[in-house]
Order: sequence, then structure tokens, then C-alpha cells
Amino acid sequence: MFETVLEKVKKNIGKPKYIAVDAGYKTPYICKILIDQGIRPVMPYTRPRTKDGFFKKHEYVYDEYYDCYICPNNQVLEYSTTNRDGYREYKSNPNICCKCPYLNKCTKNKNYVKVVTRHIWEDYIEEVEHLRHTRINKEIYEMRKETIERVFADMKEKHGMRWTTLRGLGKVKAQAMLIAACMNLKKMANWMWKSRKGGPNPSNLLNKLINFIVILLKSAVFKATKTALCLQTEIS
Repeated sequence: MFETVLEKVKKNIGKPKYIAVDAGYKTPYICKILIDQGIRPVMPYTRPRTKDGFFKKHEYVYDEYYDCYICPNNQVLEYSTTNRDGYREYKSNPNICCKCPYLNKCTKNKNYVKVVTRHIWEDYIEEVEHLRHTRINKEIYEMRKETIERVFADMKEKHGMRWTTLRGLGKVKAQAMLIAACMNLKKMANWMWKSRKGGPNPSNLLNKLINFIVILLKSAVFKATKTALCLQTEIS
């Protein structure tokens, strides 16, 4: 879905300079899409998925010139094959590994073979990791935490998005769209109230909100569901 959403963003508001996402989107494919299009990816740190007590992947050093990995015991893991998921596999020599003093920290393979994988687009992941340490990436990711995560929290805590009582994709989609409309109403009310000129004008604000609600109630989205619609505002 990422590429589809990106194309919609480019169509509606133009090509973005930066895109901030969470760790779930930190994949070689998405990194490649953004970098190839000249969009700066802003992605977080991801913890190593290695089991406790074992060497982390970064402890196996990749030699770009010879296209191989060097293990913590200074032994070579040579390229073996590329699997269907696009990962190049580098395997150790079992005759050496069986006598290695670090075997218990390296692998539990019964054949004494350590396998390290490297995606064919791993260079893009490495570039994203490099950008993660820059000042501008840190500032942008802080903004994501303040603006995006709060919206998700409000949807779950105040608008019941932790679960649904409806069945069927159509009804659930309609409910989600109604909740999104409610969230937009709240933002509209706050923006209009803060940007008012010549003093507060509650009646004008109320009329605009009422007109928007009428349009919403007449829409096909509202007719698609029989759930109650609850509108909230946070005007102070």
C-alpha cells in the first residue's frame, strides 16, 4: 500500500521533500522507492532481532570488494546463493566452524554452518541508517511523534478504534471514514478558532460546522452504516 499512498500524496499536494514513517515501513523496497525519487526517508532505529547471547549481525563485517562477510573470529563467509525474497546468502565453512571457540554465540546449526543474509538493495538501508544520525532527520522525526502519534492515540482512546462491533469490510470501512471525518471536524474547529480575526465569532463557526455535518449526513458513507455518529469538539 505504501507506493499507492505515496502516489496519492504526490497527486494531491505535490512531491514531498521528506517522508517520516515508523519501523514497520523500514524495508529495502520502500527505502529504494524514496531514495530513487529524491525523497529523504526519515526512519527510526530498529533493534537487532538476534537472540540474546548471540552475535549481532553488525558484528559480521561485510567486505564490499570481495563480496563476503568476516565473522568475529576473522573467518570468511562466502556467497552461496540468492533466495526468492531477494536476499543473498553467505555461508561459513563447517570444517572451521565446528572447532570455533565462539560457536555457541554464532549458530545452533547442526551442520555447523552460519548463514548471514544481505538484501540486494541493502545499500539503500545503509543510506537510511546514515541519514538517521543527521540533525534534520532527528528534528523531523520528533515532529512525527508530536503530530501523527497523537492522532492515532485520539482515534483509539476517544473514538473507539481499538476494535469494531461491525461485520463486513464495507461497514468497517464506513465506520473508519466517519471517525476520520469527526477527527477532521475537530481540527477544523480548532484551526478556525485560533485563526479568527476581529475577536471570536462562535455563531459563524457553528454555522460552518453545521453545514459540514449536513453534507456528511447526506453522504453515501453515512448511509452505508447504521452506527451512531458522535461529533466532538475541543474548543476552549
